[in-house]
Amino acid sequence: MYTYGPVPSRRLGRSLGVSPIPPKTCSYSCVYCQLGRTDRLTCERESFFPREDIFIEIVDRAASSEVDFITFVGDGEPTLSADLGWLIRMCKNHISKPTAVITNGSLLHRQDVRTDLLSADVVLPTLDAGSEEVFKRINRPHGRIDFDAMIQGQKDFRREFNGQMWTEVMLVHGLNDTEEALRDIGSAVGSINPDRIYITTPIRPPAESWVKPPPPDGIIRAQEILKRTFTIAEDESGEFGLESFTDAGEAILEIGSRHPLREEQAVEIERLFSQPGTVKRLMQERELVRIQHRKIDYLLPARFVRSG
Repeated sequence: MYTYGPVPSRRLGRSLGVSPIPPKTCSYSCVYCQLGRTDRLTCERESFFPREDIFIEIVDRAASSEVDFITFVGDGEPTLSADLGWLIRMCKNHISKPTAVITNGSLLHRQDVRTDLLSADVVLPTLDAGSEEVFKRINRPHGRIDFDAMIQGQKDFRREFNGQMWTEVMLVHGLNDTEEALRDIGSAVGSINPDRIYITTPIRPPAESWVKPPPPDGIIRAQEILKRTFTIAEDESGEFGLESFTDAGEAILEIGSRHPLREEQAVEIERLFSQPGTVKRLMQERELVRIQHRKIDYLLPARFVRSG
């Protein structure tokens, strides 16, 4: 399955997610990633799947669901797909919904990647660090990704792109929320000059258990330094698109592998399918595991839980 949702997005409304890459294939292995540590760390672009199959599935799901955005996000870094530009253009030509790309921004130094994204309506690149030291500590990039080239790529894309560019800054306490780190980020973001700046915090269980969100005063200081910010520090709300699933168990495991579910969200899915006891059964069969993060219980597919 290449698509999932629609899922409730705190920025994009009801977002139909599209993953054109294999799970956990990325150019970063961010300490806060909700998908866990990267299995395949790469910066090489490939055609991972038949692009026609991906597009057919997008068309089917968009036609049968209430969708605000078609969002290319992937189970890692979507710009690693060499077919991304074709998919965006096909969506623009055949589906009357705006397209968004959520990217870590690491490959925007490449002209082919920038060209692929020019047809999108919104591009949301990540920028978690304003210095090479913090960049390596928080994003843990592939060895061939240069910090200065990454920043220059985002600047170049901003100049070329006619759509909306929304920069996302994920704050991790003790890593990039210090005064110095925030000022470095502010300088980098200022040189890019995006249309919006989103401050986000680790809402869902992160790749590394020690990752914590900043205290409230740290978020306030980030707002003061970065300016023009939108802050996303609360849980999303709304229903998930369930039309393509045959039962509650399939829906919980499939959605949870890409969008970790709070326990009450999983229970609500079993209620919507009129299949009470599904969550309990999946936990007894050890297909689901309960993880606590920020004193909130999440249910993750067991294959997804990292050790160590």
